[in-house]
This record gives sequence, C-alpha cells and structure tokens, in this order.
Amino acid sequence: MKVKDGITGLVVGDALGVPVEFTSKEVLDENPVTGMRGNGTYNMPKGTWSDDSSMTLATMQSIVQKDGIDYEDIMNEFSLFVHEDKYSQYHTFDYGNTTINAIINFDNGIDPLKCGGAGERDNGNGSLMRILPMAFIPGIDYETIENVSALTHAHERSRIACVLYIEIARSMLSEDLEILEHIESACEKIRDYYSDSDELVHFKRIFENDLDEVESSGYVMKTLECVLKCLLTTSSFSEAVLKAVNYGKDTDTVGAICGGLAGIYYGFDDIPSDWISDIPQIDEVFDLCNDFESFCKK
Repeated sequence: MKVKDGITGLVVGDALGVPVEFTSKEVLDENPVTGMRGNGTYNMPKGTWSDDSSMTLATMQSIVQKDGIDYEDIMNEFSLFVHEDKYSQYHTFDYGNTTINAIINFDNGIDPLKCGGAGERDNGNGSLMRILPMAFIPGIDYETIENVSALTHAHERSRIACVLYIEIARSMLSEDLEILEHIESACEKIRDYYSDSDELVHFKRIFENDLDEVESSGYVMKTLECVLKCLLTTSSFSEAVLKAVNYGKDTDTVGAICGGLAGIYYGFDDIPSDWISDIPQIDEVFDLCNDFESFCKK
C-alpha cells in the first residue's frame, strides 16, 4: 500500500531527526545518527514525531472526514494541532513562524486561502513538509496542490516547490524508473507549466542536477536540494534518511521530506522494522493510512 509506504517513511524520517534538530553537520559527523534516539533537542522520548508528521496527519484526517479537500477544515485541524495537541503523541513542541502566523490568521476569521504568508521571508519548508498526501489523490491538479501549500505558505516559490515534490512522488508511484529519471521527468513538467514564472531561476540547481554542494536549512529550496541529493547518492531507505538527518540543522523536516519519497521508492519493507516499532502510536498512523488509501481509491 503506497500511502502507508510514503507516510510511514515520512514519520520515521521525522522521528529520526527530532532529537538532533539544530545540531551542526560538524557535530553529527563526529557522532552521527544511526537509529532512533530519545531526549536530545526537545527532551522527548525515542520515536517522537514533530509538526512535520502532525500536520501531514491532520491533512489526511481532514480529507478523510470531509471526503475531499476542504481548506477551512484542514486549517481547523491545524489549529487543533497547535492549540489542543491533536496529532501529537505527547504535546505540541515545534512549529514555524510562518505556520503559526497563518493559523492565528485563521483563528481570527480570515479566509483559509488568504491566511498564508506570501512574502520573500515566508519561503520556509513548512508546506513542503506536509504536502505528500496530495501525491496519492488521483487526478489532483496543480492549483489544488498550490492552494494546500498556500494555507500557510503562499509565496509562489513555495507553491512551485510543493508541486515539484508531488510530481516526483507521482512519478515514483506510477513509473518504474531510476531516481534521477523521476526527478528529470518532474522537472520537465514544472519547467513547461511554469515557463512564464520568474521563480524558476531558484530551481536552476535542481533542473541541472547541480547538487554537489547542499545544506540542510529551513529555506524551502535548500531543503529540497538536500533531500534530492540524499536520494540520488544512496541506495536504500535507511541510507537516504540517515544521510538527510546527518546534514544537521533542520534535521526533522529534511528527514521527513526525504523519508516520504524514499518510502514510496523503496517500499515499506525496506524501512527498518525496529525504527517503526520505536514510534509510539504508529498503529494509529497505519489506520489513517488505510482510511486515506480507501478515499483515494473511490
């Protein structure tokens, strides 16, 4: 079941990165993450996921309960995550400034599609980290993907990054290709569809596979570049997500975004079973994946 493959991969990558978020690559080079850890940055138990997984699960739950994409309901679930710890295993401990500002806007009665930040400084990775469920919905269009991004991150660069990520995921779901071929296929579609956009200059390194030097960062483009570099230079789920996490800094989000694609590409059985079993409430994630897959098959 591909939903379970991708979402479990995302949650596992997220949980691997949580204990070392903000840690430098230099420190992790000396003491790399090799499996699930507890404590660390947020002093949380082993297997704790962060806002990346919580907001992904919130998106899925909204779509299941509304039998479709309802922007207001998705934002309501995001608000419940922030204010009532819904979708957190313990309590909510991590979210970005652009995300919380959008949720405050929603709480204050602003239309969901007008809540997200649209400035240059609103190009964090907070919509990219939660956009993966869109890849499993048959026939979803670019406008809808962009709108789901825009609930929190409305700048065109962030919206295009989300569409590119989903195109890579959809290629993996439908075609038997090498990872580079999936990326190239998706890039061709993005270049064609957004040919009139000045924003494509920011995707040049990805389009040209110029990824020798990358870094983990909260900036959406650096995040996406790092994720693709990790996928292109490894040959298994565990290698890919560990490489992503060990780049340091925004470890949970880079791990989650990499884990989502790696889970789809390599499959559930390639995700180490001990990592999965280390995650509290993982059975609830599996149940939601089943419900979401059923929705996608309607």
